[in-house]
Amino acid sequence: MAEQPEFIIGAIIPTYRHVTRLPEIVGRLKALGLPVLIVDDGNAEAEAAAIRELHDPAARIRVLRRHANGGKGAAVKTGLRGARELGWTHAVQVDADGQHDLGVAQALIDLAQANPRAVICGVPVYDASIPKSRKVGRHITHFWVRVETMSNEISDSMCGFRVYPLGETTVVIDREMIGDRMDFDTEILVQLNWRGLRTIEMPVRVTYPEGNVSNFRMWSDNVQISMMHTRLALQAPVRVPIRMLRRASAKR
Repeated sequence: MAEQPEFIIGAIIPTYRHVTRLPEIVGRLKALGLPVLIVDDGNAEAEAAAIRELHDPAARIRVLRRHANGGKGAAVKTGLRGARELGWTHAVQVDADGQHDLGVAQALIDLAQANPRAVICGVPVYDASIPKSRKVGRHITHFWVRVETMSNEISDSMCGFRVYPLGETTVVIDREMIGDRMDFDTEILVQLNWRGLRTIEMPVRVTYPEGNVSNFRMWSDNVQISMMHTRLALQAPVRVPIRMLRRASAKR
């Protein structure tokens, strides 16, 4: 019987202006036995100080500090590269604002262990707290992702609660032009799909906490997302056939 490859997983939490729920989120991830990597994305000193207090390498909680705010995508890339350097094979990405139901984290991890080369993605199940504008914007992105992958494999590309296989993912972020802000979550999934990786999805309850601070910049982020979809749609006629060849070759 072939020996199973090593599976080493931890959690990455990118954070900018979200510190209130951070200790609770870290505690719940630690309770699952996960090492935690917090990425401080250029927070002001008050928030940065609160984040530094959580740094405890002996408890496998580390903080990586970005000295200038680069956006969610830039912070996640920093975390993914840091996780690779720590020897992890997989990383759970979790938002720092408390939107995600961490009660399903273990189920996501179990799926990743059973499918080590797949991307395990949460698919949001929203309550009435979701802003209408965000809901409409998500449907537009869902349409374009179907065009860019020429498939229905990815039903939601915008949820920031997922498990990445680090080997393939860090190759993509090192080689491809992936967005640094709110375009990252969608673009990395499309790029990994083009490399032949499957996406396995699981419903996740998502709420918008009262008093939550949004880092979404309505004008500039929407422009960047539109540019991303244009870039991906133009590449799709070449990239999708390559994906098909990769998958066919893998079956031989």
